[in-house]
Amino acid sequence: MKLASFERDGHAHCALVVEDGLIDLSRAAPDLPATMIGLIEAYPRIADRLRDIARTTRAHLRMQDVHLLAPVPRPSKILAIGLNYADHIAETGREPPKEQVWFAKLVNAVNGPFDPIQLPRVSQKVDYEAELVFIIGKRCRHVRKEDAAQVVFGYCAGNDVSARDWQFKTPQYTLGKSFDTHAPFGPYIVTADEIKDPHNLGIRSFVNGEKRQDSNTRHLIFNIFDQIAQISSVMTLEPGDVIFTGTPGGVGTAMTPPSFLKDGDVVRIEVDDVGALEAVMVAERA
Repeated sequence: MKLASFERDGHAHCALVVEDGLIDLSRAAPDLPATMIGLIEAYPRIADRLRDIARTTRAHLRMQDVHLLAPVPRPSKILAIGLNYADHIAETGREPPKEQVWFAKLVNAVNGPFDPIQLPRVSQKVDYEAELVFIIGKRCRHVRKEDAAQVVFGYCAGNDVSARDWQFKTPQYTLGKSFDTHAPFGPYIVTADEIKDPHNLGIRSFVNGEKRQDSNTRHLIFNIFDQIAQISSVMTLEPGDVIFTGTPGGVGTAMTPPSFLKDGDVVRIEVDDVGALEAVMVAERA
């Protein structure tokens, strides 16, 4: 099943993604929760009903006629792991980490899957990072690795946009990772039952049609279930929390010479069986 958020009259609405478009759940099932986080929380008891709606209801909207939002427009947390593919570590010249390296991307960074991405006035080194993203489905704490699959609601593609000059100003990455619009993900959530193996998915990025990254999630150093076990030992995870799982080699900062994004560049992120994002880079306006 695929679940999307779209904008109408300045408000977020939820939809089922079907072959011929979107089923607006506010029309097909107005008694269901109206927010994506509400749907995720209720999913164990409404999953069969959603499947019935998807099977029996014609699409109300064409995908190209709506403004898709990030599937979870206002998550309570966005966490991201760094240095999690061997080829990316090699290109940075660093040693493989013995422990998971975590940072936060703040909620102001959330961006729609096809919305423009800002090039901040105060940064000259904005970079792309193709990532598999997963969405937490249950409130949980101290999750064992062997139980971690049970708390994953679904998967998205993501771009961990990074202002490298700000990222490396200090040992803390938060500012360099949290500029407005720098956490696009989507284009929708593919529920976990639809993904046979999240650790065997092709992942790619393109800039102006040129392939920059081309890898597979089987090369994750700390896999998704390792990640859940680690972060849930520190904090309670909530339905709708968004986790970026790391990027493979091929980022702009590691090229010779480095190649950072410019006004008008088009960045595309693809994850097999999950979906694709595409955005134009735009200079921040006053």
